[in-house]
Amino acid sequence: MRHAIALAVGRTGMRAALVAPGGAVLYEERRALARGLRPDAVVESVLRFADDLRAHGRQRFGTAAEAAGVAVPGIVTERGIAVHSTHLGRGDVPMRELLRHRLDGMPVAVEQDVRAGGLAEGRLGAGRGAGRFLLVTLGTAVDGVIGVDDGIEAGAHGHAGRIGHVVVRPDGPACGCGRRGCLEAVASATAVGRAWSAVNGDPAVDGADCARAVAAGDEAATRVWREAIDALADALITAHTVLDLRTLIIGGRLSEAGATLFTPLRAAVEERVTFQRMPAVVPAALGDRASCLGAGLLARELLTRATAP
Repeated sequence: MRHAIALAVGRTGMRAALVAPGGAVLYEERRALARGLRPDAVVESVLRFADDLRAHGRQRFGTAAEAAGVAVPGIVTERGIAVHSTHLGRGDVPMRELLRHRLDGMPVAVEQDVRAGGLAEGRLGAGRGAGRFLLVTLGTAVDGVIGVDDGIEAGAHGHAGRIGHVVVRPDGPACGCGRRGCLEAVASATAVGRAWSAVNGDPAVDGADCARAVAAGDEAATRVWREAIDALADALITAHTVLDLRTLIIGGRLSEAGATLFTPLRAAVEERVTFQRMPAVVPAALGDRASCLGAGLLARELLTRATAP
């Protein structure tokens, strides 16, 4: 049976699947990544997992996978080189070539994890049929993906969609990029947790704890939450003004707050609309499967290309 490998690398583990050309998932597997692994050990874990998946496919289906799609954290160049990744190393890691070598020359597509997730949301999830959308992930960091029709706009240098580094509060907290008041420094799950901790005095709380306190009616938590939502709405309306989006998709850990996030966020975006058409503001649909599903889409494209006349 013809199939391909889909593999996504996360902060604490890897998720993988064998997929048929039509999209059916034939096999799924997860593996943990031990804390404190050196970047070269993480890279080796990815290569070994891909090789094991190929062996499993050969044993189970009588033939090896014909292509692989892999989603990794960090920035990925057109040549499949991963750079600036806390997982894989800060230098240039030629992931595509390393994988092709380990997999005996198999065609391999390598993409940044958030962009792979955005591709899946656009074709299979909350952005399906939207035509033009922005996916924003509110996790440890804030990242974004611009979807156009069935594809993703990467930009001239692979940085399109990096909404987390739009300055929304010029005198705000310092951001890891070196500037002050970036959206990531104000409205990421990390930033909300830090702000809530400063208010309630408990160093162990996080953004999810703040959301639960908001849902319980805590006024101090609601002020912290509202500040983050206002900053997020400012960034979203800026992106919408530039890109004329049909749908704003919000994912990541803070999106798990559900109505506690989306009810005030929709209202805040609508308050800022003037001449623009109000976009749909919706939660991401695919959760932690998104990057792996996106990797599968990339692998299936390689399969299709290999059989095209």
